[in-house]
Amino acid sequence: MENVRPERRRYTLKQLPAELRPRERLLEAGPGALANSELLGILFGIGSREKTAVELASEVISENGDLFGLHNVTVHDLVKLHGVGEAKACIILAAVEFGKRLGRVRNPGRPVISSPADVDGLLRGRIANLDRENFVAVLLNTKNEVLESPTISVGTLSATLVHPREVFKPAIRASAASVILVHNHPSGKVEPSREDREVTGRMSEAAKILGIEVLDHVILGDGYFSMKEHKLL
Repeated sequence: MENVRPERRRYTLKQLPAELRPRERLLEAGPGALANSELLGILFGIGSREKTAVELASEVISENGDLFGLHNVTVHDLVKLHGVGEAKACIILAAVEFGKRLGRVRNPGRPVISSPADVDGLLRGRIANLDRENFVAVLLNTKNEVLESPTISVGTLSATLVHPREVFKPAIRASAASVILVHNHPSGKVEPSREDREVTGRMSEAAKILGIEVLDHVILGDGYFSMKEHKLL
């Protein structure tokens, strides 16, 4: 007698009880009421032959170390998981990138920087979770409105090499009145290193010659550290 393989089928969100369907729950309670796996499951739409879209989304998130792990995940990383092909991998990467970009354009006008918390809000989604140090110069006009925030350099896991020329060239071009220096610590710890203090001093001295004020040097990680608030500037 021939062995008959059972028919395998893809699970869809419609197979869930009505009260468990994420789309219906989103419409009723809003997106904030949904778990991360439910939000990603909605984007998937369809699951694998063995799992619903929500179950597959939950596995993707847990296998990559929660949402933090998805921040820099690659297609190659994602397709290793059974049930995730290139199409679903592209959905995940597009969603992550869209979230990053959304975090950069909260205010359609020019953001105004009045505190280190404002700097954190401006750049956290862009550099806080990167695996290498990124050094950014936030260029401000006389009203403390952000003109630009170019990335000046990308360093190693432990240090960023920055030259005053590279920092103040875009500031001069943009006619900036002041600059806030910002970089991330991939370790998450925001306490400044000896190099961080030296860079701050070197930039402050160069700024005096150019007539551009360095307002602060902010380090982003699990939280943020302001050199000015801690009287290191």
